[in-house]
Amino acid sequence: MKKFTVISLAALLVLAFGATAYAAEAVKLDFRASGNIDAQTHYSVNVPPLNPAANPIFGVGGPAAAYTTKAQALDRKVSYWDSRMVLRFDAVMGKELSGTLQFEIDAGRWGSNPTGVLGNIRDAGNVGQWSTDRTAIEIKYMYFDVGLPYFGIPVPMNVRVGAQPLAIRPWFFQATDGMGLSGGIKIDPVNINPFYFKPAEGVDWTADDTDIWGVQASAKLGTFTLGSYFLYYNMNSYPLFAASAGFVGDARLAPQIVGTQKAGFWWIGLYADGKAGPVNIQLDAALDRGKVKPNGASPAVRDVRYRGWAARGKVDYPFEKFNFGATGMYASGSDTRKTSATGLPGTAAGSGTGLTTKVHGWMVPVGSENGAANGESAVIYGMEPGASGGQGWAVNHNYNQSSKGAFGGTWFAKLHGSYKVTPWYKVTLQGLYIGDTTRHGNTFGNALRSDGTLRDDDTIGIELNMINEIQIYKNLTFKAFGGYLFAGDAMNLNFGAGNDRNANFKNPWALRTRLLYSF
Repeated sequence: MKKFTVISLAALLVLAFGATAYAAEAVKLDFRASGNIDAQTHYSVNVPPLNPAANPIFGVGGPAAAYTTKAQALDRKVSYWDSRMVLRFDAVMGKELSGTLQFEIDAGRWGSNPTGVLGNIRDAGNVGQWSTDRTAIEIKYMYFDVGLPYFGIPVPMNVRVGAQPLAIRPWFFQATDGMGLSGGIKIDPVNINPFYFKPAEGVDWTADDTDIWGVQASAKLGTFTLGSYFLYYNMNSYPLFAASAGFVGDARLAPQIVGTQKAGFWWIGLYADGKAGPVNIQLDAALDRGKVKPNGASPAVRDVRYRGWAARGKVDYPFEKFNFGATGMYASGSDTRKTSATGLPGTAAGSGTGLTTKVHGWMVPVGSENGAANGESAVIYGMEPGASGGQGWAVNHNYNQSSKGAFGGTWFAKLHGSYKVTPWYKVTLQGLYIGDTTRHGNTFGNALRSDGTLRDDDTIGIELNMINEIQIYKNLTFKAFGGYLFAGDAMNLNFGAGNDRNANFKNPWALRTRLLYSF
């Protein structure tokens, strides 16, 4: 049935083009190139990067288990460089037709070691290896856009086909890329964007693949743009692929075990962007619902249900060379009495007794990189992705299953202010109070009570940030920023039964720079 649906969509496109035969004048090809190159420095203590294996500040077992030993990088200074280049080509033939090809070339860490899979050297993301000469060019986007000819429906319509971004409010919700088909329909003042994506195909002759169906709609009403979106993920194989050891994530909120499950997830969200007098307002709210079913080998295992939600609001008041603002966010957390260290069917709950039945923590779709896109802070939420893909306690890119993303299990209230000292220099100060929303346990810490059960604390900490932005030339910018977290009780770590806190856990801090050339 799914194959027939996809073929039907393709047939409709063919009919759309075939319905109108017209003579078009020759259109000259406009070939455009753009991109950027950056160089970043990282210097931190107790701030995990995207790949925890490179900076193991957690102990063996992950955040939900008692650590038998202290991790090697805990309380130690970590420093490295990395770089990324983005190169984009657009072949434009008038308003009706264009093609886009975008490459990424990552250095990863400068001076990185060769990496290998099954004895083969993997060069992608590894230009930083000494002697360079890597085959490290990565294809990010490869798609074409077509403006549909008029065939009886008097509204502008377009179609995009190929490897393209699936980005919906990326700082809050969905930021990923993949093969798909998306469209645009404009019925003033409404824009409608239906889409279909294929994250996993599996075996061609059986229904073991994954499909994404969804639609986004928005309308300009006065000074505000109001919008909504709906996504449905039909995952006949779950997790999608074998889990990587690099993605250990938070065990109560981001399932990580390889298994042959089936899952269905859907998300619905609302948003508003606009201006009320001199004040700029940005609002987001969404909820997720889903179910993971066991495979045929374990028919007696109970299903696991997912029910979470999140909301975020931001207000900015620009005044001459100043900007003052406030941001608030709340994302539901799980209950460790109902959720295991993996969240998958048949696994024991993290505290108390019984099996995993419900995951109440906020989840984002498979592969969403909103952890790198949100940029809310330097220590907990990550800032300035670059080649590193994001750095911070809450950054979570899980390409195999749904995960807590940047926000699951936390809430924060932030005040921020910036001042443009000169036309080429701007400084921003911000402070966040960050709280924990996981029940009967903590989102990041794993401290135990005297009876051996997980401790439930409210405060992740108070984080202070400073961001300096310098415009050296029109196309060359330099950013230096950092953050310090006064860690709360919800960050305490446990290193064995009977120890309810780790007095030696130093407050996390990070200093980073980014030099960016855009062209």
